[in-house]
Amino acid sequence: MSVIFVLIGASLAIAVGFLIAYIWAVKSGQYDDKYTPSIRILFDNQKKQNETESKSDLNNKQGAA
Repeated sequence: MSVIFVLIGASLAIAVGFLIAYIWAVKSGQYDDKYTPSIRILFDNQKKQNETESKSDLNNKQGAA
């Protein structure tokens, strides 16, 4: 029974350690992405263009049949 208490304590200590590491990483700017927002519009246009191309391809196939 005492082993369970030791394991619970150890797991809580490890969890607190990971929480502290995560908070430190966020506060130090580890997850800040300064590059993607500047090129996000390029990805959106490409996605919309592919959708319209697939719709036009579908219309061409239906018109040919």
